[in-house]
Amino acid sequence: MIAERDMAHCREAIRHGSRSFHVAGQLLPRRVRDPAMALYAFCRLADDEVDLTQAKADAVLDLRDRLDLVYAGRPRNAPEDRAFAAVVEGFGMPRQLPEALLEGLAWDAEGRRYADLSDLTAYSARVASAVGAMMCVLMEMRDRDGLARACDLGVAMQLTNIARDVGEDAREGRVYLPLDWLAEAGRDPEALIARPEADRVLKRLVRRLLDRADTLYARSEAGVKCLPSGARTGIFAARYIYAGIGRDLRRADCDSVNRRAHTGAAGKLGWLMVAGLRAGASHVMPRSALLYAPPLPECAFLVEAAQQGAAVRQGWSDGLMATFAQLAERDRARRDALLDLQDRTRSPS
Repeated sequence: MIAERDMAHCREAIRHGSRSFHVAGQLLPRRVRDPAMALYAFCRLADDEVDLTQAKADAVLDLRDRLDLVYAGRPRNAPEDRAFAAVVEGFGMPRQLPEALLEGLAWDAEGRRYADLSDLTAYSARVASAVGAMMCVLMEMRDRDGLARACDLGVAMQLTNIARDVGEDAREGRVYLPLDWLAEAGRDPEALIARPEADRVLKRLVRRLLDRADTLYARSEAGVKCLPSGARTGIFAARYIYAGIGRDLRRADCDSVNRRAHTGAAGKLGWLMVAGLRAGASHVMPRSALLYAPPLPECAFLVEAAQQGAAVRQGWSDGLMATFAQLAERDRARRDALLDLQDRTRSPS
């Protein structure tokens, strides 16, 4: 389904760009592993295109065009695009899922901040749970309860990322912690950006975010039993390796300003062993009542989209079109300001 040259490129991109998924992905059955690598390579490319450039609006609008071409069956001549187009065609990937990811990246390009935990969960649903829902499509698992738990796992992973990167984000001028949490703690977001400091108050907020992630990690485990048996070890591994980042952060007293939490090679090996044991036990353990918890309200649209049986090729939603229009307007304003500055610089004094 995917050209071997393109597949080799995707594997290499994941090996360097997402080591945790690269390790966990090796445990997936081959019929899922290669499409999953292609999916993650396209998502990694999309994330890097926005995160690693100053012209973020340009990058999002370019990704919009690339996704249009993928769903038109005419992908751009790049390995990630060709491989993802093969995945879309082969698995009937509902378009709303990668659209949701792109919407989350557009929110990053806007520099959006999040008023409360629900807003932050809505962002996490787009940039992480959308990928989890797409993984379920690859594993041909469209059960509503199983999809809801996959979305829980995506949100948990993203909250872990945010907790880990508080200092790094602040130094880049970004704040993801819920604004109402900061207000309750008497902290101003601009002061956090100006001087990130791992004091007792900030550590408490990081711990609060990790507590929410841990609740969702626990809920997510109930959904693994819905997956094909051969895929369970890989998904358990991803769950435990990522949660291990939170454990490392807790051991450092939730200081995510002066150090970056991680799961080292020995830790990954240990979690892989735990994942294997949990996957083996899943064959005989009864289903947990947590499986039947309703989807997070912020993730319900992803569950509904993933339940569709074939790729949906309609155009962009009105809300996403409005976001693109705002980004395009901001990009034009930025270009006009640069041109004006150049004209004034060239003008004789």
